[in-house]
Amino acid sequence: MKRLRRVALLLLIAAILGAALWMSLQLPYRNFAAETFVKFDRGSGTIAMARALEQEGVIRYAWLFWIERALHPSTKLTAGEYKFQDAASVSAIFGRIAHGDVYYFEFTVPEGSNIFDIARLVEAAGTMPAQDFLTAAENPMSIRDLDPKAETLEGYLFPATYRLSHSTTAVELCQLMTAQFRRQWKKLLAAQTTGRSAGQSTSVSADPHRAVTLASMVEKETPVPEERPLIAGVFVNRLKLGMKLECDPTTIYAALLDRRYRGTIHRSDLESKNPYNTYRSPGLPPGPIANPGMEALAAALHPAITNYLYFVAKPSGGGHQFSTTLAEHDNAVRAYRHATQPHKLSAKNKA
Repeated sequence: MKRLRRVALLLLIAAILGAALWMSLQLPYRNFAAETFVKFDRGSGTIAMARALEQEGVIRYAWLFWIERALHPSTKLTAGEYKFQDAASVSAIFGRIAHGDVYYFEFTVPEGSNIFDIARLVEAAGTMPAQDFLTAAENPMSIRDLDPKAETLEGYLFPATYRLSHSTTAVELCQLMTAQFRRQWKKLLAAQTTGRSAGQSTSVSADPHRAVTLASMVEKETPVPEERPLIAGVFVNRLKLGMKLECDPTTIYAALLDRRYRGTIHRSDLESKNPYNTYRSPGLPPGPIANPGMEALAAALHPAITNYLYFVAKPSGGGHQFSTTLAEHDNAVRAYRHATQPHKLSAKNKA
């Protein structure tokens, strides 16, 4: 009889302890003032995860997380960064990590952004200092297999929307963007091969350095999709004739590199000896001046077959006036200047 009482007592104690343990796993807890982020690196084990969660005040005791793991030994826990805001139980937190509820935010890079633009955007998003991004973007090694002439990653940081976390590094972001460029470039080459087999002409070789440099200029010159092949055609025609490209965006980029851009083009910018200034330097600039999107890249690979040699913004806006002769172009420039402030140097005088 005494033995039965002992067994009953032990069972009761076990039940009470089990209930207490279950309650401990289900009881919401929070010991952090504001939202907090916890990152688990790849390969992090249960012990490391539990300690990190306890240290950040997300769970009360690390051993509770270990017990939850013991109850689910075959469950795979997903590495990544997790955001914690409200009080939650150990079981709920374990479930989030098991389901891979990784925190991220969307970071969008507009078409035509250069590395300086992206650096400002990524700093404004609170992801990293601008200088960290610039340092990573100035290292071309990750793209050198595709473009041995690349001096930086400019041109190969594909404009798109990316999923980032607060722990994303500058190098990781650059890797995401160049990987996206490779995917899109592969699609363009596949389309070009298909077009060639179908009998369509392709007048520009798929040399990445030349194509991306040309595409970056096209991207900066116009936001109008249907104009991009025409502008690419103008640049190709001028290159064939040995004419200087006189592309304003390259002059601006040269001033940015020299850290002297003042928001508009000045005479000193046009006379700059920086090799990116195509008002003085013949041919294409040494490399891309921005990061073009798919349409600009396609235009660079398939420029319009045209006799145009000049273009200037239309006074009414909404595109450019294209000309084949200098006389026609001069008339278009006069019309533009008459309709706009005469002191501005934004009329793209391609003389």
